[in-house]
Amino acid sequence: MLEVLFRFFVLGCMSFGGPVAHIGYFQREFVEKRKWIEEEKFSMALSLCQFLPGPASSQLGMFIGYHRAGYIGAIAAFIGFTFPSFALLTAAAMYSASLGESSTLALLISAAKLLAVVVVADAIWTMARKFISDAVTFVVCVASASWILWQSGLVAQLMPILIAGILGWLFIRKPEVATEAKEPTGIKQTAILFGVFAALLVLPALSSAPVISLFNHFYQAGSFVFGGGHVVLPLLQPLIGDSVSGDALVEGYAAAQLVPGPMFTIASYIGASMEGVNPILGSAVATIAIFLPGALLLFAAIPVWQAVMNHLKFAGSVVLINAAVVGLLVAAFYQPVWMSAVHGVSDVVAVIVGFAVLRKFNLSVFWLLAGMLVYAIAKSMM
Repeated sequence: MLEVLFRFFVLGCMSFGGPVAHIGYFQREFVEKRKWIEEEKFSMALSLCQFLPGPASSQLGMFIGYHRAGYIGAIAAFIGFTFPSFALLTAAAMYSASLGESSTLALLISAAKLLAVVVVADAIWTMARKFISDAVTFVVCVASASWILWQSGLVAQLMPILIAGILGWLFIRKPEVATEAKEPTGIKQTAILFGVFAALLVLPALSSAPVISLFNHFYQAGSFVFGGGHVVLPLLQPLIGDSVSGDALVEGYAAAQLVPGPMFTIASYIGASMEGVNPILGSAVATIAIFLPGALLLFAAIPVWQAVMNHLKFAGSVVLINAAVVGLLVAAFYQPVWMSAVHGVSDVVAVIVGFAVLRKFNLSVFWLLAGMLVYAIAKSMM
């Protein structure tokens, strides 16, 4: 558990770039480097997280922690990955820090975004070599990426995985990669966790106490947000009403993009800015409340998802779902990861060199971040 906490804390301190970059960091750290989870299970967990409300990258991190050390490992993964951005945004709200005015921070973010491009490219390369094995999987990958780049929204994101699963079930026969059908286990776990999720969706609304109301607003937001932290703001605005100023909402959104870790920690900033509640308590309650629904739904869904994916009839679905997941990562790599980080020929060269060094020497991402920071500083001086 302590190892899980430490490894995710380290990533939480440097994981700039949004959820797609986080997936790349997780894939490199826990699939390739530490072998905590198999590539197939990582891909299946990622596809599951795409279907659930909540922060997909944080849910994936909790799944990895659970796979490594059970429920306490999931909690450790959440705390480790979320605490750095929680602490930074809480402090920013309490002291009205203007994070965007720091030129040093701007250089760090620029370097971190370039590092995110390299890390995501490395994750795509590794997963593609494993899951894109023939013309069919290649076509599914390209079609999924093209669809996501053409369309937008939750339905567009889920359609490639859903269609790939149906086509694989109907037309792909891979009995050697499947196990015999087993009775699903953990149904009691599913029922209990889903019951807790539903109860927390209703019961807190019956109280008018400030802290309970705060929990209720952010829990509702976390229960119905698909598509990541960028969608949280418009959903939160009508829920919290006049409890926080409009400026605080915008400032929280901007600050969340300037710190590492999950975008959902915008709740930390807004919770600390709520009127009538202690800032630290408000931040902690809001942060827990917005992440809790996604965690409950994830662990409620795991037994059912594993039963389906381990069934002999769904072996072909697994093959094409994996290919579709690679396609989704390719699309997200272009927009927003590449488009937000690369702004010229020199940036392209820096990314290519970074990718080559990462593949050739398997360096720690800390050294790559240091290299990208040196490049960012040199570029700013030209």
